[in-house]
Amino acid sequence: MELNIVILTITAIASLLVGFLLTSTLLKKSIERKSEHIIKDAQAEAEVIKKDKILQAKEKFLQLKAEHEKQINEKNNLINGAENRAKQKETALSQRMEELQRKQKELNVLKDNLTVQLDIVSKKQTDLEKAHKQQIEQLETISGLSAAEAKAQIIESLKAEAKSEALTFIKDSMEEAKMTANLEAKKIVIETIQRTATEHAVENSVSVFNIENDEMKGRIIGREGRNIRALEAATGIEIIVDDTPDAILLSGFDPVRREIARLSLHKLVTDGRIHPARIEEVVAKTKKQLEQEIIEIGKRTTIDLGIHGMHHELVRMIGKMKYRSSYGQNLLQHSKEVANLCSTMAAELGLNPKVAKRAGLLHDIGKVPDNEPDLPHAILGMKMAEKFKENIEICNAIGAHHDEVEMNSLISPIVQVCDAISGARPGARREVVEAYIKRLQDLEQLALSYNGVVKTYAIQAGRELRVIVGAEKVTDEEANSLAYDLSKKIQTEMTYPGQIKITVIRETRAVSYAK
Repeated sequence: MELNIVILTITAIASLLVGFLLTSTLLKKSIERKSEHIIKDAQAEAEVIKKDKILQAKEKFLQLKAEHEKQINEKNNLINGAENRAKQKETALSQRMEELQRKQKELNVLKDNLTVQLDIVSKKQTDLEKAHKQQIEQLETISGLSAAEAKAQIIESLKAEAKSEALTFIKDSMEEAKMTANLEAKKIVIETIQRTATEHAVENSVSVFNIENDEMKGRIIGREGRNIRALEAATGIEIIVDDTPDAILLSGFDPVRREIARLSLHKLVTDGRIHPARIEEVVAKTKKQLEQEIIEIGKRTTIDLGIHGMHHELVRMIGKMKYRSSYGQNLLQHSKEVANLCSTMAAELGLNPKVAKRAGLLHDIGKVPDNEPDLPHAILGMKMAEKFKENIEICNAIGAHHDEVEMNSLISPIVQVCDAISGARPGARREVVEAYIKRLQDLEQLALSYNGVVKTYAIQAGRELRVIVGAEKVTDEEANSLAYDLSKKIQTEMTYPGQIKITVIRETRAVSYAK
């Protein structure tokens, strides 16, 4: 019984072992099959990835190759273009050289032919001269007149005939020109004048300086008049302190000096410190400020007229025009008026209005030089414009507006005509004042011609000439002699009303510094 149980147990165990072995075998085969499938899938996926990478690498390679080929083609094209241009230039040069050689040969042939012809002509000329001489001798024998006498008679008859014909031609031409051009010229001139604003001339040789009260007059005069003398010596302006309430008169023919004196007085009165040293300091500063203001005036004038690119020295001289007059007419206003007239007239005539305006503005620039050379202002202005690289037409217009030089462009007569229009209109100029100013300037220049003279001022309406000499150059005895010599020279060389008082001032200053 127990044996059967054992056998059954063993049998069962054997069956279980057999089943386990069978199951293990099946599982192993299944695992092997799955492994094979996984390996195959992995291999397939690896092949796909490999192919993708290979394709990407090929695409990248092709792209880089295309870019490289493109760059190479561009460089090749540039090289080919340069080679073609070089070949074209070489071909052109070769053709030019061949052409030059051909022309040289032709010139040589022509030269040879001309030499031969000149020899023939020279020979014929000699023969003609001989024949002409023989004919003259025969004519002299027949007529009983020499060749010079016969020639003079023929010339006289031809001159009379030509003169008569020329007068007739000129008369006909003038009548025809008047008929066709007079109406149009009047129209252009009238329209030009109407379109340009004008101002009347203002005569003024005295400036009025207003003060708050009459007590300030005493401070301006100073102890024993030292302040007013220092101010007059520094500015060259006569300071008139009279009974006029709350006002002081500044008298002088030079507007720049009057303006310097007026501004200096204003600063001194405002500051309150009035003494000779302070006066000299303020006058010096005022001169510098006025110079800067002159530059600003010149800049504003060129900007207002639309003129650009002008040299700064010419701009400064344009600013100086504000303080100069031409026959009583303010020079800057006159020049601006001429500039506008020139621009309008040039536009009407179909010329360049900008060039005409520039020439009109600069036409009297020779009246405001830094020095006073012995030249007409038109020639001096032309030389200044040439110095500062102005257009050749503008230079010619400046020099020719008073016919000192020949007119070479159409702008020149326009400037001349517009200058005459500006000066000839009613109220534009007053010649008396211009002559008066010229007389005072000549008076000052006459005194400056002596050695040792530092400054000269014509005051009292030209009835007194103050001459300041250097103490180190002129002694007291020489100062007396200078006054006498100057009075005699003025009597001899100048024309003036009444009499002129000559005052020679010689001053010695001792300066020291406390430290």
